Amino acid sequence: MTTTVLTTTYNFSAYMIYLPIVIAMTVLVSQFLFKNSKTFMMDIFHQKKDIAMATNSLFKIGFYLLNIGFALCIIEFFQIETIERLVVALSKKIGGFSIYLGIMMLFNLLLFLKGRKHAMNKEKLIENENNHL
Repeated sequence: MTTTVLTTTYNFSAYMIYLPIVIAMTVLVSQFLFKNSKTFMMDIFHQKKDIAMATNSLFKIGFYLLNIGFALCIIEFFQIETIERLVVALSKKIGGFSIYLGIMMLFNLLLFLKGRKHAMNKEKLIENENNHL
């Protein structure tokens, strides 16, 4: 007769802690980034509010999809048997996701700055053409 020893793991707890944290982080960063990017969008699209806000909303949806998708892809935890390992595993996952989210935020900011620079160059080109006429 063999006996099976059942061990309790904290994996389910890890998932239940990890998911709300990464989703909340993504939403907060997204809200902050896209609230403040409206100014860039208005500048990029030469004060055309409709297209600026529509583009901003599309960037926001893409940001959500990309970041929440990534958070779900890296969700796997391996046999967490103690509270100490739970804390360490969560720290690594959430810390790594925080770094990734920061990089994504900076990447979006660079896109906004590049779009603004392009819009300003186009504006100068049009202004120079008008001055030559």
